[in-house]
Amino acid sequence: MARHFSLSGFPEWLPEQRLVEQHVLSTLQQTFELHGFSGIETRAVEPVSQLLSKGETSKEIYLLSRLQAEAGSDDAELGLHFDLTVPLARYVVENAGRLMFPFKRYQIQKVWRGERPQDGRFREFVQADVDVVGQDTLSQHHDMELPLVMVDALSKLPIPAVVVRASNRKVAQGFYEAIGLTDVEGALRAIDKLDKIGEKAVSEILVAEGATPEQARQALALAQIQGADASVADRVLALGARSELLDEGLHELVSLIEGAGELMPGAIMADLKIARGLDYYTGTVYESTMIGHEDLGSVCSGGRYDSLATDGKKTYPGVGLSIGVSRVLARVLGTPLVETSRKVPTAVLVAVMDEEHRRASDVAAMKLRARGIATEVSPSAAKFGKQIRYADRRGIPYVWFPGSPDSVKDIRSGDQVDADAGVWMPPLEDLTPTVRKLP
Repeated sequence: MARHFSLSGFPEWLPEQRLVEQHVLSTLQQTFELHGFSGIETRAVEPVSQLLSKGETSKEIYLLSRLQAEAGSDDAELGLHFDLTVPLARYVVENAGRLMFPFKRYQIQKVWRGERPQDGRFREFVQADVDVVGQDTLSQHHDMELPLVMVDALSKLPIPAVVVRASNRKVAQGFYEAIGLTDVEGALRAIDKLDKIGEKAVSEILVAEGATPEQARQALALAQIQGADASVADRVLALGARSELLDEGLHELVSLIEGAGELMPGAIMADLKIARGLDYYTGTVYESTMIGHEDLGSVCSGGRYDSLATDGKKTYPGVGLSIGVSRVLARVLGTPLVETSRKVPTAVLVAVMDEEHRRASDVAAMKLRARGIATEVSPSAAKFGKQIRYADRRGIPYVWFPGSPDSVKDIRSGDQVDADAGVWMPPLEDLTPTVRKLP
């Protein structure tokens, strides 16, 4: 008998939980395609050198190799991808001659990170990404398009409302340079930890990395600014620092907030403590939290990257966001915040009178399946009462009885009517399991 080993950080859902996951994934796919995004899938592995080229992620990468791999072989230095953006950069460069730009893609796949498993954080998890990639240039209006796509997608899921918060790396970088901070990337990484470790700890990190106490205070003052209109820019400028890069970033941020506010009021707000730790972001950055579940952290994040992908001749700027599907599912399933109408896809159980007549039950099931009705045949020819209880335990709403004529029973109401397997249809709400948000 095989021994069971539990590995933390590698979620495995029960069948009824998997129904919720499939509903979420299907809803995301439909919404992304509604906005004109095409689906792709990239390989699970990349050369380690490629994975290491996009930021400080060396501690997160899972290496992949054969037990008998020879030194210098092609698979000697491969790693599992830790996000879907780095593979996208490689995919765009390799297929640039066959893609139409701007290239609008969505991608729903598993990724792997060697993080310490905890609430909402896994070592293997599903991400759902949407990105727009241009060739040499990419219009700034896509910075507003992408978060609104995500707002639309998230609003259709059976989860609490999500608030999208945005900032701009140009604002932070321009401000830091204007006040004399030299380690801009270090400051961004420190500010990115503000919600996790608090102002005092962030200030200590900034000072330890070369900032003066006054510079640390000013950096934290910038990070405290939030708002949903152009007044955000006024409050930044009131801090007294000015630079060309700062002005450019503020213009982009205000355009985003005001434009989004016209299309989806309240969908996006400015929050200048959003920094994003990965090095490839160059402009707008986003993070999102579920209302009432802020302790879970960001469930959807991303940003603008103007130089992530290049072939040496052409540059492919982009902007994108990613939903941590497994993180969201862990919370809504664990609390729980959702429920399914039944635990199995099956809508109809075909009863078996006795084993000699099982073929008649199989024929009825085949007719029902041919018309798109999920059907299974009773595993035993027990008394009809036991077969009905079997259906009830599995949440199957209908039991079919072969005969002359056939009949079908709604075991919830007890109603039973004569029926023809080539014509009968259950109500639409019973055809497939439904998922709803609990009050």
